Amino acid sequence: MIPIDILTAIKARRSIHNFKSEEVSRAILQEIFAYGSYAPTHYMKEPWNIKLFEKGGKSDFVDAIIASYQRIGMLKSGDGPKSQKMIASMKQFLLQIPHHALIYFKKEEDPVRYEEEYASVCAFIQNAQLAAWEYGVGMLWTITPYMHDQKFAEDIGLNKDTDKIAAVMQIGYPKKIPHDKGRTSISDKLEFVSE
Repeated sequence: MIPIDILTAIKARRSIHNFKSEEVSRAILQEIFAYGSYAPTHYMKEPWNIKLFEKGGKSDFVDAIIASYQRIGMLKSGDGPKSQKMIASMKQFLLQIPHHALIYFKKEEDPVRYEEEYASVCAFIQNAQLAAWEYGVGMLWTITPYMHDQKFAEDIGLNKDTDKIAAVMQIGYPKKIPHDKGRTSISDKLEFVSE
């Protein structure tokens, strides 16, 4: 690992959509998420939890995704050749991704506490993405419809009443790194109020 400064990492990191087949070692994944855990956290609650699907464990996870997409109408559930081809294509795409990290936290009944926990989990995710980049590992932070499907949560071993899925991170070594698309000038977003 070649150290890079945090400002370079922030500007250089990209969301990765194409991964090599090579898996990331568990030791590196643990280090990446350990760095993630230095995110700000209200009352030191560290609300983040991770279910990391890899190797044979991806199969049930991908099946749960397909079943959810069929339930919510994003995929047809018929036996026709077109439907079966689309399902097979989606399965193949998802199974080729080396690791899927499902990030979740315990729901808070108090809406203010809920927002605090969610914000901490998002900071954890971004820390992990920056740490991953330094290890040469790419991530894609996904927010997908199946995250809101209670049956999906149950299918992967979560409690639909107490667990909130914040994101699913696709993880692996980048096959291709997207170019820098730039950012809107911060002067267009920043308002100084002095009086």
